[in-house]
Amino acid sequence: MAERRTILFCGDPHGRFDHILQAAQRFKPIAVILLGDLEPVRPLHVELEAIRDRLWFIHGNHDTGSQTAFENVFDSELADRNIHGHVVTLPDGTRLAGLGGVFRASVWSPPASPIHDSAETHARHTPRQDRWRSGPARRHWGSIYPDVVKRLRNERADILITHEAPSCHPHGWGTIDNLARALGVRSAFHGHHHDSPNYRPLWPTLHFRVFGVGLRGILDHEGNVLVPGEHDAAHR
Repeated sequence: MAERRTILFCGDPHGRFDHILQAAQRFKPIAVILLGDLEPVRPLHVELEAIRDRLWFIHGNHDTGSQTAFENVFDSELADRNIHGHVVTLPDGTRLAGLGGVFRASVWSPPASPIHDSAETHARHTPRQDRWRSGPARRHWGSIYPDVVKRLRNERADILITHEAPSCHPHGWGTIDNLARALGVRSAFHGHHHDSPNYRPLWPTLHFRVFGVGLRGILDHEGNVLVPGEHDAAHR
């Protein structure tokens, strides 16, 4: 692996990107990773033109909450930088795996058995008038399906990024723990909950390091806080 340089992990921006651009200019990272709920008011490639060559992201539940949000993310020129269900190799050799979206009881709420194994099977059970671009309803483009998790479990990675949290969060999921261990990751970063708990006492049990990134917060690849999340102080 090449010499390790800074990677930025950015908590839910919810439409604001100035702090990300400023951090990228200051820290000169090799990669800028967004953890979902982007909600750009303009196409993502317009918002983040200055860092488009270093950008990777996963979507969150809010990115499918409206047609505008959906189009500005999924129809952006940076749509291929969404690594949901994929593993990519960063310039320093770090392998980064992504799982965007959220668990929903109407699709799959582990450990319960899934109602729909994939977006394709879900679409076939969705009334034609409710489908979005021949798939399931638009909101479910932000749902996690079992087939994506199963596919990722066959990969190997150094870092896992998710919108949902592992089980160490009060609202987290053991399925993400199992995915992280199957991938063999050293670290996992998540957004969604707008907080940044101290998970360190649980790392030995989990067998990987976990970092929650707060609302519009930014951490580096070692979990150091570069930009505090907006609610971090209130949660301590």
